Amino acid sequence: MSAETRTHRQAVVMHVRCPDRLPEETFRQVLEELAGLSPVVQALPPTAALVDLTGAIRYHGSTPHRLGEVLRIRSISRLGVDVRVGIGPSITVAATASAQVPQPGGVLAIAPGQAADWLARLPVDALHGIGPRQAAVLRDYGIHGVGLLAAVPPATVQRLLGGRAGRLAVDRARGIDPRPVVPRALPASATVGCTFDRHTLDGAAVRAALLDLVVRLGVRLRRRGQAARALTLTLKFAGGTTWEKTRRLTEPSAHDDDLRRLAYQLMDAAGLQRGRLTGITLRGEDLIDAARVTEQISLDDTREDRLRAEQVMDRIRDKYGPAAIGPAAAFRRAS
Repeated sequence: MSAETRTHRQAVVMHVRCPDRLPEETFRQVLEELAGLSPVVQALPPTAALVDLTGAIRYHGSTPHRLGEVLRIRSISRLGVDVRVGIGPSITVAATASAQVPQPGGVLAIAPGQAADWLARLPVDALHGIGPRQAAVLRDYGIHGVGLLAAVPPATVQRLLGGRAGRLAVDRARGIDPRPVVPRALPASATVGCTFDRHTLDGAAVRAALLDLVVRLGVRLRRRGQAARALTLTLKFAGGTTWEKTRRLTEPSAHDDDLRRLAYQLMDAAGLQRGRLTGITLRGEDLIDAARVTEQISLDDTREDRLRAEQVMDRIRDKYGPAAIGPAAAFRRAS
């Protein structure tokens, strides 16, 4: 078995720490970014999350550290939020590593073969799962480092911390943590948005921006294997006022055509005349698993052609990036 094959089969866990007091909506957006890396995401409210990267490494053709850097770049550029990322062969190693990353953010990846040695050099209170009171008890007994905790007989630690807590502490100090990342339901909504460099009255520019949001939302939903039952359009105006309206789709969908049609209806309902727009937000609501959506037999050849083209464009985006292809009308600066 090659080293590469062993790496792919070895569990790889990412632990992400967001800034304290992060707004709930922003935290949900971070979870959406994580879902773009791997479908196995476990939210740890209010500001942390776990991601199983075991299968994602092969899918993205990348390394764990590189995926951590990709997450940081996306969260900073799209959300204005820096994150601390720890990566390791288990939840304990990954969570311990993320805590060692200095603020505001960074990535620390621990290789499977180095996990035990890396843990051994840390103070005992740095081990994820050891609380302040447990750390104080261990230090009083003379156990100041994780390496010494791993070397102490489990029965001794059990007498100090209690049966189950002592056994878990010794196992995790030795790098033993078989817990899997348990995916929780993805956020019940998906949000994309844009802001204008200047107040705009240009109908063509607004429509182009809205079409770009439709495409981004559709790509996000399809990658996550979800479909939206409704759309919410929020318009932000100069002066701080907003307009918001929600409408339901005829059938749940993640296809650009369906989302675009309803998004344009929402924009028409706003009745814009001389409103000076500063931003647009489009949110897919009441999301469901795409596997639950009933696919009707269509006699519309034009629609079928567009759906096939959509699949091809998604493959092109996966290979060359999200901006590699899209509707011509969405590229406002092309001419």
